[in-house]
Amino acid sequence: MAELRTEEEQVQALKEWWKENGKSLILGVTAAVAIVLGWKAWQNHEEQKAANASALYQNLTQAVQLSAGGSNEAQYVTAGHLSEQLRQEYGKTAYARYGALMMAAAAVNNQAFDRALDELNWVIDNASEVDDLVRVATLRKAMVLGQKGELQAAIDLLNSTDAGNYAVQYQELLGDLYVNSNRPAEAFAAYDRALELAGGELRPLLKMKRDDLAGAES
Repeated sequence: MAELRTEEEQVQALKEWWKENGKSLILGVTAAVAIVLGWKAWQNHEEQKAANASALYQNLTQAVQLSAGGSNEAQYVTAGHLSEQLRQEYGKTAYARYGALMMAAAAVNNQAFDRALDELNWVIDNASEVDDLVRVATLRKAMVLGQKGELQAAIDLLNSTDAGNYAVQYQELLGDLYVNSNRPAEAFAAYDRALELAGGELRPLLKMKRDDLAGAES
């Protein structure tokens, strides 16, 4: 009988525990299931978003290639629409940033410099940090400004940006801009600095630019 009472007491204790804790246990399990299902749904959403962005980027690449040299105006217009769609719908993805760089190059080929600047500015302004993609966009923006004749603006831009891994390219472009601004001494210094940063890497064109200005630094 004592054993039976013990079992009965155990059952009663279990019932009382369930009465006190059962609801919270069910809620906890339900919440855990909801979290798992929500996480999976979010992952599926992100994967689908990435797939859509990738498809748009591939279409943009094809349109830009077909519009090369300004030979296909319709494809250039299509590329512009695709780039804008990437920016609007998938602006936080890498596809949108690379797409903007690609569209900027297409715009330059079509002499649409303002459109190129718009794309490059978007890459720069929407970055959370100054990474290599921002540095490339800045370099290209300086090139476009130079092509528009805004030489000092291009020089100021390069001088105010952390060049990072692109220090050689920045200095070489600075040299070009100084040459076009009729500032040979500064051009020589920039080319010389670029060669110094390049170390032992062979850059015959850069060296030729520097040597053509020999004596200009004095």
